[in-house]
Amino acid sequence: MSIDPPGFELPLRLFLGFRVLIDELHAELARQGHPHARPMHGFVMQAIGIEGTTAVELGRTLGVSKQAAGKTIETLERLGYVERARDPRDTRRKIVRLTPWGVDVLARSARIFDDLRARWAAVIGDERLRDLEADLRKVTPQDVFRLDVPGWFGA
Repeated sequence: MSIDPPGFELPLRLFLGFRVLIDELHAELARQGHPHARPMHGFVMQAIGIEGTTAVELGRTLGVSKQAAGKTIETLERLGYVERARDPRDTRRKIVRLTPWGVDVLARSARIFDDLRARWAAVIGDERLRDLEADLRKVTPQDVFRLDVPGWFGA
């Protein structure tokens, strides 16, 4: 007869799994020429997307103020991942869009995540990993790119 672990172990193990993947991703990104990329940067660049966005829209997506979004944009701009430009649909608006360097870090991240997933599959097996992913889909929100998690991106 097996004894269930205490309830607090589940979120800790999920968080540790997340940290392992994210830490390994960023170590590899650093080796591939992106040593200044941080976990939050990836979330923000995903929120900016291919079409770009405004600071107000970015703040809303991340659940932070326009000012907090602006500071993050400045950091990403300094690193060369994003640029500000006039919105071609409305020249009164400024949009933030990914630079080729920003697209590069996201493309590399996607490939690295595929490699990390393959490593996990080699350890626990393809079927168990697919089952784990399916089970996590059952107990988590369907909107996988919902980023406005209070406290995650702002003070």
